[in-house]
Amino acid sequence: MIEVIKHNDLSDAEAAVYDRQIRLWGLDSQKRLRHASVLLVTMNGFSGEIAKNIILAGVKSVTFLDHRNSVQEDIHTQFLIDSDQIGKNKAVAWLKKAHKLNPLVDIKADTDNVDDKEDSFFGEFDIVCVTGCTITQMKRINRICRDYDVKFFAGDVWGSFGYTFADLNTHEFLEEVIQTKKSKQGEGDEPETKKQKFDKVVISLKMTDTFVPFEKAISDQILSSDSAEFYIMLAMLNFREKHKRDPESGDKPKMLLKKEMDAVVKNHELNFTLDDLVTEDLYGQVSPSCAIVGGIMAQEIIKTIAQNGRPHNNLFVFNPVTMIGQVLKLQ
Repeated sequence: MIEVIKHNDLSDAEAAVYDRQIRLWGLDSQKRLRHASVLLVTMNGFSGEIAKNIILAGVKSVTFLDHRNSVQEDIHTQFLIDSDQIGKNKAVAWLKKAHKLNPLVDIKADTDNVDDKEDSFFGEFDIVCVTGCTITQMKRINRICRDYDVKFFAGDVWGSFGYTFADLNTHEFLEEVIQTKKSKQGEGDEPETKKQKFDKVVISLKMTDTFVPFEKAISDQILSSDSAEFYIMLAMLNFREKHKRDPESGDKPKMLLKKEMDAVVKNHELNFTLDDLVTEDLYGQVSPSCAIVGGIMAQEIIKTIAQNGRPHNNLFVFNPVTMIGQVLKLQ
């Protein structure tokens, strides 16, 4: 159902800070954001963009979860890390700059391994957003989120290519629609058909949408070459599942990623190849693509919390070759 926050618990300071966005999406939406707690799993350039946007939007709390320590290369891809934080835990290293973005948001760091977390841990949040996770990890966390009625998001950026996925289970939201309303008739000698006047009015309707879990979304999909990005995503996730890491430029001579792409083509009996992005665009994380795809992910999280607007159902993919993003509904 659409959550109703009965009391205006925004302080004067909060109302001043969030004035512009309250004008954009309304006080009720801002109050819902102010009550929402978000878990962000794995710190990288992509998740940094997500964190920035949801913190600035004014959620109640954000928890960073990552057991790894930061390295020198992180300085070049993660704007939330200062040079004096190198060697420290990644989640802890983000805290200083993240707090500066919005002191009104409660920001915490958790240094545990995501695999060590009990199911009940994920149930403490309204939104769980995972990046850099294996297929096995995503299936487990998504299942837990469904059990606890927590909204689940997943996404990644490899090179310039990226995706976001959402499983909101059953989600209610308000959507603005334009309706035509009959107004006063005109006067004079015009024909009756021309005398009739109509006004266009915008109203908010309560809508409901249903989503499928990640495990079902990536199973037995038959898509056309127009949706080749789905299979590229699947090959990248299969690579991570198999090698417990993402592809690196040093893998090129071994053709490891090419082999994974070819396996997806064969297993799904595709009549097209997935070679366009393999040679150049799937290594590391390119900052502009992190900003684009991370911005989309944050937008969908904010939209979901605010229950204001139709969320993507359920996969968004960004192709850097065509510079086009599209939403695919996986059943």
